[in-house]
Amino acid sequence: MGDDSEWVKLPVDQKCEHKLWKARLSGYEEALKIFQKIKDEKSPEWSKFLGLIKKFVTDSNAVVQLKGLEAALVYVENAHVAGKTTAEVVSGVVSKVFNQPKAKAKELGIEICLMYIEIEKGEAVQEELLKGLDNKNPKIIVACIETLRKALSEFGSKIILLKPIIKVLPKLFESREKAVRDEAKLIAVEIYRWIRDALRPPLQSINSVQLKELEEEWVKLPTGAPKPSRFLRSQQELEAKLEQQQSAGGDAEGGGDDGDEVPQIDAYELLEAVEILSKLPKDFYDKIVVGKDTNVMLVALAAKCLTGLAVGLRKKFGQYAGHVVPTILEKFKEKKPQVVQALQEAIDAIFLTTTLQNISEDVLAVMDNKNPTIKQQTSLFIARSFRHCTASTLPKSLLKPFCAALLKHINDSAPEVRDAAFEALGTALKVVGEKAVNPFLADVDKLKLDKIKECSEKVELVHGKKAGLAADKKEFKPVPGRAAASGATGDKDTKDISAPKPGPLKKAPATKPGGPPKKGKPAALGGAGSTGTKNKKGLETKEIVEPELSIEVCEEKASAVLPATCIQLLDSSNWKERLACMEEFQKAVELMDRTEMPCQALVRMLAKKPGWKETNFQVMQMKLHIVALIAQKGNFSKTSAQIVLDGLVDKIGDVKCGNNAKEAMTAIAEACMLPWTAEQVMSMAFLQKNPKNQSETLNWLSNAIKEFGFSGLNVKAFISNVKTALAATNPAVRTSAITLLGVMYLYVGPSLRMFFEDEKPALLSQIDAEFEKMQGQNPPAPTRGISKHSTSGTDEGEDGDEPDDGGNDVVDLLPRTEISDKITSELVSKIGDKNWKIRKEGLDEVAGIINEAKFIQPNIGELPTALKGRLNDSNKILVQQTLNILQQLAVAMGPNIKQHVKNLGISIITVLGDSKNNVRAAALATVNAWAEQTGMKEWLEGEDLSEELKKENPFLRQELLGWLAEKLPTLRSTPTDLILCVPHLYSCLEDRNGDVRKKAQDALPFFMMHLGYEKMAKATGKLKPTSKDQVLAMLEKAKANMPAKPTAPAKATSKSVGGSAPAKFQPASAPVEDSVSGTVEPKPDPKKAKALGVSSKAKTAQGKKVPSKTSLKEDEDKSGPIFIVVPNGKEQRMKDEKGLKVLKWNFTTPRDEYIEQLKTQMSSCVAKWLQDEMFHSDFQHHNKALAVMVDHLESEKEGVIGCLDLILKWLTLRFFDTNTSVLMKALEYLKLLFTLLSEEEYHLTENEASSFIPYLILKVGEPKDVIRKDVRAILNRMCLVYPASKMFPFIMEGTKSKNSKQRAECLEELGCLVESYGMNVCQPTPGKALKEIAIHIGDRDNAVRNAALNTIVTVYNVHGDQVFKLIGTLSEKDMSMLEERIKRSAKRPSAAPVKQVEEKPQRTQSISSNTNMLRKGPAEDMSSRLNQARSMSGHPEAAQMVRREFQLDLDEIENDNGTVRCEMPELVQHKLDDIFEPVLIPEPKIRAVSPHFDDMHSNTASTINFIISQVASGDINTSIQALTQIDEVLRQEDKAEAMSGHIDQFLIATFMQLRLIYNTHMADEKLEKDEIIKLYSCIIGNMISLFQIESLAREASTGVLKDLMHGLITLMLDSRIEDLEEGQQVIRSVNLLVVKVLEKSDQTNILSALLVLLQDSLLATASSPKFSELVMKCLWRMVRLLPDTINSINLDRILLDIHIFMKVFPKEKLKQCKSEFPIRTLKTLLHTLCKLKGPKILDHLTMIDNKNESELEAHLCRMMKHSMDQTGSKSDKETEKGASRIDEKSSKAKVNDFLAEIFKKIGSKENTKEGLAELYEYKKKYSDADIEPFLKNSSQFFQSYVERGLRVIEMEREGKGRIPISTGISPQMEVTCVPTPTSTVSSIGNTNGEEVGPSVYLERLKILRQRCGLDNTKQDDRPPLTSLLSKPAVPTVASSTDMLHSKLSQLRESREQHQHSDLDSNQTHSSGTMTTSSSSTANIDDLKKRLERIKSSRK
Repeated sequence: MGDDSEWVKLPVDQKCEHKLWKARLSGYEEALKIFQKIKDEKSPEWSKFLGLIKKFVTDSNAVVQLKGLEAALVYVENAHVAGKTTAEVVSGVVSKVFNQPKAKAKELGIEICLMYIEIEKGEAVQEELLKGLDNKNPKIIVACIETLRKALSEFGSKIILLKPIIKVLPKLFESREKAVRDEAKLIAVEIYRWIRDALRPPLQSINSVQLKELEEEWVKLPTGAPKPSRFLRSQQELEAKLEQQQSAGGDAEGGGDDGDEVPQIDAYELLEAVEILSKLPKDFYDKIVVGKDTNVMLVALAAKCLTGLAVGLRKKFGQYAGHVVPTILEKFKEKKPQVVQALQEAIDAIFLTTTLQNISEDVLAVMDNKNPTIKQQTSLFIARSFRHCTASTLPKSLLKPFCAALLKHINDSAPEVRDAAFEALGTALKVVGEKAVNPFLADVDKLKLDKIKECSEKVELVHGKKAGLAADKKEFKPVPGRAAASGATGDKDTKDISAPKPGPLKKAPATKPGGPPKKGKPAALGGAGSTGTKNKKGLETKEIVEPELSIEVCEEKASAVLPATCIQLLDSSNWKERLACMEEFQKAVELMDRTEMPCQALVRMLAKKPGWKETNFQVMQMKLHIVALIAQKGNFSKTSAQIVLDGLVDKIGDVKCGNNAKEAMTAIAEACMLPWTAEQVMSMAFLQKNPKNQSETLNWLSNAIKEFGFSGLNVKAFISNVKTALAATNPAVRTSAITLLGVMYLYVGPSLRMFFEDEKPALLSQIDAEFEKMQGQNPPAPTRGISKHSTSGTDEGEDGDEPDDGGNDVVDLLPRTEISDKITSELVSKIGDKNWKIRKEGLDEVAGIINEAKFIQPNIGELPTALKGRLNDSNKILVQQTLNILQQLAVAMGPNIKQHVKNLGISIITVLGDSKNNVRAAALATVNAWAEQTGMKEWLEGEDLSEELKKENPFLRQELLGWLAEKLPTLRSTPTDLILCVPHLYSCLEDRNGDVRKKAQDALPFFMMHLGYEKMAKATGKLKPTSKDQVLAMLEKAKANMPAKPTAPAKATSKSVGGSAPAKFQPASAPVEDSVSGTVEPKPDPKKAKALGVSSKAKTAQGKKVPSKTSLKEDEDKSGPIFIVVPNGKEQRMKDEKGLKVLKWNFTTPRDEYIEQLKTQMSSCVAKWLQDEMFHSDFQHHNKALAVMVDHLESEKEGVIGCLDLILKWLTLRFFDTNTSVLMKALEYLKLLFTLLSEEEYHLTENEASSFIPYLILKVGEPKDVIRKDVRAILNRMCLVYPASKMFPFIMEGTKSKNSKQRAECLEELGCLVESYGMNVCQPTPGKALKEIAIHIGDRDNAVRNAALNTIVTVYNVHGDQVFKLIGTLSEKDMSMLEERIKRSAKRPSAAPVKQVEEKPQRTQSISSNTNMLRKGPAEDMSSRLNQARSMSGHPEAAQMVRREFQLDLDEIENDNGTVRCEMPELVQHKLDDIFEPVLIPEPKIRAVSPHFDDMHSNTASTINFIISQVASGDINTSIQALTQIDEVLRQEDKAEAMSGHIDQFLIATFMQLRLIYNTHMADEKLEKDEIIKLYSCIIGNMISLFQIESLAREASTGVLKDLMHGLITLMLDSRIEDLEEGQQVIRSVNLLVVKVLEKSDQTNILSALLVLLQDSLLATASSPKFSELVMKCLWRMVRLLPDTINSINLDRILLDIHIFMKVFPKEKLKQCKSEFPIRTLKTLLHTLCKLKGPKILDHLTMIDNKNESELEAHLCRMMKHSMDQTGSKSDKETEKGASRIDEKSSKAKVNDFLAEIFKKIGSKENTKEGLAELYEYKKKYSDADIEPFLKNSSQFFQSYVERGLRVIEMEREGKGRIPISTGISPQMEVTCVPTPTSTVSSIGNTNGEEVGPSVYLERLKILRQRCGLDNTKQDDRPPLTSLLSKPAVPTVASSTDMLHSKLSQLRESREQHQHSDLDSNQTHSSGTMTTSSSSTANIDDLKKRLERIKSSRK
């Protein structure tokens, strides 16, 4: 018993889960009590039970379950978190409660479900209940239906979705279970109660008996609208309100209110969509076309079809509405009533699927039709449409064109047309109220106005608003849709409304629930009309249509307010009396109150005789002034204005009264709106003949537009008048017209010009000049017509939108031509014809149509689909033509082109993926033209754009990303679907194409600007982990560069520059202030500055410091400096460019934003007038600017240098001009400029160089000789201010141009550089550079071929035969051409080195005549510029005494001088006697110079060399000091590039230091281990910094990387470090560093290095297996990176390395290794390469001389074969086994015949040699082949003969590739380092593959020495073979120490070259470097001995 009651002590939640039912029962009871006690719904207690509630309801024990259900119900009712449990608990209730026999359980279950619905979880509950209906247990189904029914009954059809229930009802009625059918019947009755007849259609399919039963039940239901009895939590206040009302007895009213609550359910919503297209017959489309059919009955039938489609598709039909509406309206010309009726029904049904806005253009187009029936029916359709509108859906902009069209119709000759127009206008009046419509009805006479009002009172609106706006007197009771229909007047109306039956039902409720609009109406009458008239005066609306008063009435009214004398004297004949009268008149007007002023009466008095014919100017002036006063002070109507305007226009040209007339007009314009006034005034002026009046009217209008803004002005109305004015004979009129056009241009933009294209050229050029003046200016903010009207509160808010409207209106004002009729089916079929010529004709026609029409309407028929087809035309010319047409189309259609973005715009984007550059450029221009019209929103909506980005087309991706990067920064709002592009953006970041990656990185900050970092980071969730890390790192970087979102300009302006200056000028003042005051303020964001031009106005507007300056500038005009020195200006600009705050100067052709940016940057440091000249559109101004710049060059050196980057950038823009004179002038200036710079000892910065040189090089390919010469001269001079070695890559890039002249010139220039500066200019290495040059020997252009040959000959003259090694393999033809050319060139290599030495110092002296200029720093700088420092180890004074030996291998020297100086300081001087003294490191020298990297200009190459040499110092502190200095450089982005070119040198120094620590410091007991750790951390930190800078990391060469990896892996395995306390940290850092090295180095170099390192580690007996394992791990990591890096890898080199590896380690030998890792690593590597490259991999074996030496080729072929054969079922291993088996079988069969053949050859005398060679080859290839059987039968002599022969061959072949060992050199040394006079270098390698010890090599060496006739006696007394590197190096990769020795061998070789050039070539081959006589050998041996001693003494 004790055990049983254990549970009593448990906490409640554990009891609830206990296995004993009693425990659970008790738990549930306690839980129930707890739940009832908790008062706070958000209490944490609730969360404890969150997971248990499902168990409460699904308990297996029925008694316990009941208690659980009770507890659960309380929980759901009270817990805040209960919603989270909905799905699981309800599904538990359905499956485990509804099947219980106990009624109580079921009730509780239902109650829980309802409670969940109450806490807003209705959808989830309904979903679970509907799932329950599929259960097999009928009890559960019944309970589910019952629950749904109760829920519907209690909560109503708003909460419970009926559609899914109705969907399953028919199925329930078919159930076998009676209980289910009964329950279904009950729920059907309940649903009917809520939605009435809408339920009938879905239930038509059920059994007729059941349907009958239902009908009977339905009839019994009460007719009143049902109300929900239970509410959601959020609605419970409503419930409370309802109860209050009922208790107050306000039942009736409550009922009315509540009626609003119940939505009308539309039967449509309950129906399922049916697919009908498939059911139509195939030729359906050919058979029906409403528009073309002549048979009237068929038209009617087709109209019915359309009605059906529209009703069926609803909103989805909207997209076709535009195509159908015009046709139907046209068809109204039919007379037959049934056709008209069918068409009416069709168009009404269609109207409901779209909006009036969408079809307005089509409707308005038909309004001008000549056919009266069409006019009538269209007006009636408009009237019916208006009924469906509300004030908000019928805005002013839409109403205006309709009213204008209808007003024409009310004057029509046909009465039915007039009536229809009255009805339409009446409906409009009813919908939006008088106030909104009255402005359009100003000119309508009284009779017609009354008619309109009468119609308006009859109208019944669909939206349940009863007649008139006298609504304040009536109750607001909504009339439900049906009532509205039946109560409508007249048959036709009723029919119209009820025709599309579902319409009213669906539409009616739309405004019902919302009470406010109706209640707001009466209020709106008092305030300013919120109904659409924006800025009118509050009370003006009543008087705006003031009736015209008779003269008597006017006199009466006037006499009431004016003194009697005044009225009498008005027409006095004495002018003085008239003047006095006017004065009184004026006083009276001034004192009058606005409301009492009878404006019309007063102006009529003024117009009374003599009126405007007044002869006295004083009286007249007064009169005009009074008119202005009345207009300002009274409620001035258009009627009053009509009276005076004529007179005013008459006087406007008057010299004395003109100004007063203008004032009066302006006042009237303010009272009656400018658009109306202007139209009146213009028409009056041009009815007169007086030219003065005309020109002054035009001037007044120009001014008025500036003051009032352009909003609402009708361009069309003015154009005809302006054209008249332009044709006037009087020049003043023409000038005024042109000025007016200029003002209009500010608002309308370039499209204004289109109206005048047919004017005479002379006139057109005047207009263009005016437009030019206006370009770049912003329209001034309106000062009138605004403030006055915002008198009432409501207006102010709306006022803000006003300026926007103006902008859009302008485009709408342009008259657009309808061209759809010209797009005939013939034209469309032409465009799609098979013959391209006909297609072209079609396109030409389209272009013609668009050109002719200028502005077109958006309806262009079938054209979009036709053009879309041409965008992927196979003929690229047609694609381009189509793009041009689309560009035209965008301009012609304006913003309406929006509707074609999805079907046409996106197709244009697809063309961005075209492989042809010019097609892409055209596509980009087209997309930009479209985007200009549409804005970006349309493009970014939906998935289309992201789908394009998804396509893996590199061109498409880079163009599209570039485009987005350009457009996104300008967007103010974030496009919602932009996020869809992000995953594809991420894949672009990792695209294999570098350009795509770059573009993606550029676009990243702009995406982030809109989406935010969080969203973007979240989107990386789906990426692979490696990708994710990379992308996140990029995101971090982008976050730092993220530009701010552009803000709305309007608000900014008003705050910043006194409200009136346009936004453009706003921040311009900041930089000016900056430069004047000299204070260091943060500069304005250049991005913003770019958008905001600089203007002197803005400067003066700003503040006190500036004006003095500006005015000064204007006074002096063009005197004074042209370049203003801004302190640190250039540095700031560089920083901005580095930080991506401004665009990098990098483009194929300069886009506007680059030019704008340059303008902005120049504004602060170039004189304003000069800048205007520089950026003028006319080239002559550029010439002027250049002339000025030449004049000021000498006098303003500082300024020129301060702005040099900008000057060079501006000159690059001139290179893109087509005008030769500017180009010549620019080049002239450049020559002078660079001469000046070299005199000034200036150094071009990287930034200046990279943004100028590439563009200069473009010009080297100009067709004109003069220009090419100039450019070459400039390039020559540039070498004096910019290192030739850095120039080299730029010129190299130029050799890749398509322009053959440019290629040839660049190649020649490269030759000149090499000739002048030696091989060291060749970047990145001489080998790479020469290979690229050599490619051009095969060029198709003769000049290019010659240039390439000449350049290589030049190199040959400097460098001798080594050229052949450097250029790699050439085709026979190219090689023979080269050899021929070298023979012809007279120069022999012998002379070269001397020439070079002589030449260099002279050049150095001539240039660095005064080297110690301030800007320079140490004197060595100049020489460094000529790459001397590299070979001089940083001692300038050594320059003159460098001996010839070191001139030989300049490209490698750079890597060594650090090493040489540090380890063996005296060796450079070759004073060999000193070597025997013990060597001391010259400390004082190092201490004396303490180089600093403070100033970029002085950190020359020599300083870096010096510091790097200190890194390898034996003194730890010296080394640390040097490392920290280098680290400082590497950490600063702008300085890090100084390290370029020194990377190998630095890495060599570093791993020498690592070796020193490993061998010396770690063993040194006296040394503090902390010091060592410190040194390690410095080294590792430095390396990590270095390998984070990718451009530098890639400079590391293979040999250096190999040694570096060796050093790092050795360090990781050093057990001594693990014992130190910080050792673990060091090893972790090394790990990190290794990963960095693998990822960031040049992938080819590192892979190669690792392969060689693996080979060495496997060969070396001393090497630990752990070492090899780590090398392999590195290789695996590289293999993982391969998919991303494969394209950047030089596969040929890698395969050569693998070949050598497999040669040294054949498969058998690898299998003997202790671990299987090596063979697996190799296979994996090859497998991955095969997988990535496919069969193409076999094309990459070009560098392997003898492919049979290893199994590589066979292995690759096997792999390829298997990848072909394999279906994917077998694993690689099986395949491999299979392969070898097949091989064996096939070979077994052939082997015997083959060997027999060989032995036959050996046996015959003639072929014995050949036979032995074949046998040797065979044995080498099949090392396991068994030749024993063949030898067994032969004699002993024959056997030994064969063996001996094989050994001799082996010796010969091995020897060819072996180099004799010399002390301290790794056994297999790099051959290519050694210049031999022969042009071929035999491949070398260890072929026999056994473990090789030193003795073997010694043995070989002896043999070789004997062959060459050398003495072997000295051999034995040498010191033992110890090597700096503990392992043999590899063929083809020189390790750094090898380089040292290669120097020695070269030194020897150069001395002996001439005496021994006739040595037998066989010896040359066999002995590699030993081509010398014994005398030299002794000499060299001597050197070697000394070298050895130095090393041992160092240790």
